[in-house]
Amino acid sequence: MPFLLRNLTLSPGVEESALRPLAAARLGVRESEITALTLVRKGVDARKKGAIKLVYTVQVTLRDESRVRTGEDLTRVEAAAPPRFPKLASAGRIVIVGMGPAGLFAALRLAEYGLTARVLERGRDVDRRSTDVSRFWRLGDLCEESNVQFGEGGAGTFSDGKLTTRVKDPNCGWVLERLVQFGAPPEILYAAKPHIGTDRLRAVVRGIRERLLESGFHIGFESRLTGIGMTGGEVKSVVVNDAGEEPCDSLVLAPGHSARDTYAMLHGLGVALEQKPFAVGLRVEHPQALINEIQYGRNAHPSLPPAEYAQTYNNEATGRSAYSFCMCPGGVVVAAASEAGGVVVNGMSGYRRNGPYANSALVATVGPADFAGSSPLAGVEFQRELERRAFVAGGSGYRAPAQSLLDFIGRGGRGIRSSYRPGVTEYDLASLLPVPVAATLREGIEQFDRRMRGFVSAEATLTGVETRTSAPLRILRGADLQSLSHRGLYPTGEGAGYAGGIMSAALDGIRVADAIAARIAAS
Repeated sequence: MPFLLRNLTLSPGVEESALRPLAAARLGVRESEITALTLVRKGVDARKKGAIKLVYTVQVTLRDESRVRTGEDLTRVEAAAPPRFPKLASAGRIVIVGMGPAGLFAALRLAEYGLTARVLERGRDVDRRSTDVSRFWRLGDLCEESNVQFGEGGAGTFSDGKLTTRVKDPNCGWVLERLVQFGAPPEILYAAKPHIGTDRLRAVVRGIRERLLESGFHIGFESRLTGIGMTGGEVKSVVVNDAGEEPCDSLVLAPGHSARDTYAMLHGLGVALEQKPFAVGLRVEHPQALINEIQYGRNAHPSLPPAEYAQTYNNEATGRSAYSFCMCPGGVVVAAASEAGGVVVNGMSGYRRNGPYANSALVATVGPADFAGSSPLAGVEFQRELERRAFVAGGSGYRAPAQSLLDFIGRGGRGIRSSYRPGVTEYDLASLLPVPVAATLREGIEQFDRRMRGFVSAEATLTGVETRTSAPLRILRGADLQSLSHRGLYPTGEGAGYAGGIMSAALDGIRVADAIAARIAAS
């Protein structure tokens, strides 16, 4: 039976082949006694800037297990039973709406049971979508159905491709293994903070589509859900592009957090929805070299990965929080609008994270008390109003308003530099935001600088507005994962209000697929 050996450390630049003799020394055995050693986890310990270490957990198999004793850093690996997928057959029709992580992994999971589905995506395939996005960034020519938010792969396709999650789910390994199977870098299986990068992620998405087609799934691009047919409280059909009606008994709804017209359609049909807190703010950009120095110290070893950060601030008096979000080392700030007349910013990195700048969202929490009215769509209108203000402030051509971070916090800095395309216009960003949001961000930035000396810098630029941090509402569902109001409707993923990133959305899609399979097996 193999063992997990934790807290092996190497200095940056030391080859990982040194782990085997290091493990042998820790175990008190000869190196030849180790018959197998594989990486389980790898992270960076930068708490001591002058003594940064790479920290590993490894799985080892020994010829003679009686030679070692388990303890805090050495435990036996209990063999987990592989997941079982009984082959099922169903006369009902499954439709999946949305080809983001939730929709794609719901489909992959259904395929394990031998089930197939019709998959609808309002946007275009990832290759045509990439062309549309590139055109928008160069020329400001927005395609409202094919952009950073809509299209094969979902919004995460144009991001850093982070796979971190706080969710403890046995399917995490299953997701990572599938991603590697379709082209993700193998190190995501053991990296403490795994990421794929937008460049690699596009190829992964393409590979998943090809596998689904091979498995008998039918995929329709430029196919927007515009209606749901009901009989006796049960889903019986879907309407696509306001035209064709297709039979449907189980509807997996994974719309993404920007499908505002879909939200409006659901509200009109009486689907149970509720307002939900989210966060809005700005995106900050620093030289990556500055972030490296802050996190690693001067003269850090060049083999260390581009440095990251995550910061939070809570104002107990107001109940509001500010935090960094979707930090992109070596990345760029991107135009992420999906509606004409609105400016939205986001961040993106390639797999190598080798760009000269780092960026991150700096956002503050908002909730129903900030929205106008009690409608479930009030959060959508709150977002939309901020985006329209940013559009006008930028010059009404998808240029983004931007400001020196020093100027934003009142220290008098001037001058802006941003990787955002199609360009930026200098503007007082606080005037765009609700007063409590701007105040919380300023407080948070000062707090971040106390923890990361140098964060407040003349080299830092803020760009606005960041509004699409998560869904502005929740599509209510019960313990069986079906809508509280429409049987057969399975809301899932980030857009439904049940996830917050690629990994958690994929896991939620899997849960929905398993629920559908269980329902079919019991029928």
